[in-house]
Amino acid sequence: MNKQQLIDKLNEDLAGEFGAIIQYITYAAKATGPFRPQMAQFFLTEVADEQIHAQFLANKIVALGGEPTTTPRPVPVAKSNREMLEAVLAAEKQAGKDYTERAQQAEAYGDKGLVVSLEDMVRDESGHSEETERMLRDWPL
Repeated sequence: MNKQQLIDKLNEDLAGEFGAIIQYITYAAKATGPFRPQMAQFFLTEVADEQIHAQFLANKIVALGGEPTTTPRPVPVAKSNREMLEAVLAAEKQAGKDYTERAQQAEAYGDKGLVVSLEDMVRDESGHSEETERMLRDWPL
């Protein structure tokens, strides 16, 4: 993997983080029902982690000589709390998979610091996935 390929992949990840921020803010506004306060708080709490990831990725892209994207990944439309949680779960699992792959690519590129940071991000995304899976357990259909 050369530097430009790594920058391109990191920009895809950055687009994903921007999309996640939009997704969480939008879903917090759209949450309904008796658990709306808890759902909105859950979604808004996740924004901070995604923002930290986005800032790290933008900084790394610039450090590598690239230009950070400003275009987010599209946010899935969800009409119910369950659909929102399912969309969040899919996005978090994808992010974990992407960061695992990116850590391997950073290793091949020879950037050990990036590898460690990406592995930390895998841990964060895994925690988000696990929490969302627990919320979906026993959720009424």
